[in-house]
Amino acid sequence: MATSSPPTIPAGSADINSVFQDAASQFKGLNLNQPGQWPALPKLVAWFVVTAVVVFIGWTTLLSDAHEQLDAEIAKEPVLKDDYRNKLGQAVNLSELRKQKLQVEEYVTQLEKQLPGKAEMDALLSDINQAGLGRGLQFELFRPGQSVVKDYYAELPIALRVSGRYHDVGAFAADVANLSRIVTLHNISIEGSRGSDLLAMEATARTYRYLDSTELDAIRKANAAKKPGGKP
Repeated sequence: MATSSPPTIPAGSADINSVFQDAASQFKGLNLNQPGQWPALPKLVAWFVVTAVVVFIGWTTLLSDAHEQLDAEIAKEPVLKDDYRNKLGQAVNLSELRKQKLQVEEYVTQLEKQLPGKAEMDALLSDINQAGLGRGLQFELFRPGQSVVKDYYAELPIALRVSGRYHDVGAFAADVANLSRIVTLHNISIEGSRGSDLLAMEATARTYRYLDSTELDAIRKANAAKKPGGKP
């Protein structure tokens, strides 16, 4: 009777199995409180795991910051596009805008010429008085008030009360409006006189003058002193 012999295992397979068994045996009975006493293989695996976790956390953090920066830049895009369109429109119409700027400067210059200086105020007051006398009006009141200084000009109110015929009063108002210097009438009140064809007109005439360089410097210094940290 023939007997069968046990199957033979190739030598290479036996070596691989022994390697896996040896590797597995290194992970048995590990003391988590004393990782320094672990065999080499568990130490190496633990090092790779810790390194992978650290790299993952760092990478995630960096990506998070990058995403926030990207979102912020994306939010700026519509504003930058609008700014670009506005500047592009200005660049296209630059020559026309320059012409408009020159026109505005000429218009401002013309207005400034209509504003008397400090030395010309007496002559302007005389012109207003002569406009009334030239129409045969009687001045019952002609009292310049206190100048009110604005940012770039000063305003001088003048209290008026004149009496005369209807057409002469109207012509006087037109003459004042047509003076070479800017004069405006405010708070106009007209009353009739009993038993007479004369009218009495009360009004406040306001004229304006530009400020000279000394006055402008004083205003700038006063405004600077009002600001926090400004020198008195």
